[in-house]
Parts: sequence; C-alpha cells; structure tokens
Amino acid sequence: MLGLGLIGGSLLQATVRRGRTAFGYNRSEAGAAAARADGFDADTDLDAVLRRAAADDALIVVSTPVTTLDELLPTIARLAPGCVLTDVISVKGAVAAAVARHHPDARYVGGHPMAGTSQSGWSAAGPDLFAGAMWMLTTEDHTDPDAWRAVAALARGCGAQVVPAANDAHDRAVAAISHLPHLTANATAAVGAAESGLALRLAAGSFRDGTRVAGTAPALQRAMLEANRIALLNTLSETIDRLVAARDDLRDSGSVEIIVDDGHRARLAYEAMATTPVPPIVGIEPGEADWAAQMRRQGHLGRTWQR
Repeated sequence: MLGLGLIGGSLLQATVRRGRTAFGYNRSEAGAAAARADGFDADTDLDAVLRRAAADDALIVVSTPVTTLDELLPTIARLAPGCVLTDVISVKGAVAAAVARHHPDARYVGGHPMAGTSQSGWSAAGPDLFAGAMWMLTTEDHTDPDAWRAVAALARGCGAQVVPAANDAHDRAVAAISHLPHLTANATAAVGAAESGLALRLAAGSFRDGTRVAGTAPALQRAMLEANRIALLNTLSETIDRLVAARDDLRDSGSVEIIVDDGHRARLAYEAMATTPVPPIVGIEPGEADWAAQMRRQGHLGRTWQR
C-alpha cells in the first residue's frame, strides 16, 4: 500500500485481518510510526518498499493523491515494473493517462472504492471501511484479465462488491454523485456561514448532512475535483441550469415545484436501488472473448462481480 491515509490505511488493515501479508509506505514519518505502533508493517523508504514488492511479486496499490503520480509512477516503473498495479484514486481518466506516460507496460487495473469519510490520515482508518461498498474496477478492452482478477479478489476480500466500468463512464458518474456534492456542500456551507451566527446556531440535520463533505481537507478536495474537471464542468453546468430555472420560477410564479419534484423522484429511485439486492454478473469469465465489453454492459445495468 503506497499511502497510509484513510483509504490506504483501511486497506492495509482489512488485508492483514484476512490473514494476507501486506506492508505499506507513507511519506510522513508520523503516519508510518502510527501504523507501526498499531502493529502494522510500514516504512518511509519508498525505494525499499518497492524493491520488496518486486521480490515478492506483490500487488501494488497506489493510495496517494493524484497530484503525486508524476513523481511516484516512474519510481514504480524503475523498481517494480512487473508487479500488478492498481489504485484507489477517485478519478480514473487522469490516472490512466499518468500510467500511460510513466509506466506504459504496467499490468494496471484502475480502482475506486466508493467509501470514505470527511476525516483523513491513519487515525481515521479502519478495517471495516469497505464492507458492503461498491468498488469500481477499470475494465477496458486492453485490461489484463489475470491482473483484473487479482485486484477484484483484493476488493472482494475487503467485503466490497466489484463494479466494472470504463474510465470515462466512471468519471462522468462520480462527477454527478460524488464530486458535484463536494461543490454544493462547500457552497451551502459558505452561504450559511455568510448569513449570520444565528444561521449557524440554528443549523440542524439538513445543514449538517448537506455540508458533511465540506469538512474534508481542502487540498484533498481540490486534488480530486480538479483532476476530473471536464466531467465536473458538464455536471456543474447542468446543476447551474436547474438552479437558474428554479430561481426564475420562484421569482415569476412563487413556485419551486419542478426542481423539488424532480429531486424527490430521483431520491426515491436511489433509495429503491439501495434497498434492493444487487444482482450478480453472470455468464462472463475474465479472459474470454469480448469479456471486458460484456462486463461493462452488465456493470452499466447495476450488476456487480460478487465472486
């Protein structure tokens, strides 16, 4: 595990709890020391960790911000070129492009577990973070099926269900359901704070829940949002159009019926899907003819790899 913050640290803990050998790198000595104090194998010497990974033919997981990749990936390519490589970064197009630049021969399978909190660092990590979570895995036509299976096994071992998808489809989806909520949370928090101390004193559940992710470290938010700027721009434009229409309706007719009804229907659809058993992907094996395209089609329909 390269990076032992919330996601990388949780992954290290979950993997070790399964009885697998796992070790990690963290740039800060404080984070590595905290992991060691809890009984985990952690180091601040990146070269040593990667040489060990190469000797063990380990699966390497990058769990550092996307802004670190131009420095990190050349080192992986130099010291552990044959290892299966994955990541847990919340954008996929930017990561795939960085891998193509710096480690084009990598056995790379991109990943993104849909799990997290507004907290960060080793102290926020825990082995149950991924239980029941959806974990997207890059499933492009050129994806190595054996590497895909290895990364899928890692995700399944942590209690997650695997969602196959293409990079661009993933980035459009998370722009809408993850990255846009970060922007709207920050806007809501800023408007509420600008109103008055009274507003913040009166703030209750809707403000608390609607602004939770604004509590995430700003540098982490910016790294995530700016790396997905194309998809996020499109989603933000649609959101602004809806809000402008709602403003105009409220001004001209005193009604917000359209945006409220649309949002209510969408929330009910989400709740219905969230409470329905997830159907498994069937009839496909990685490595068979056209397997990646078939996986993507079933993933698009809401099915997951559960083996």
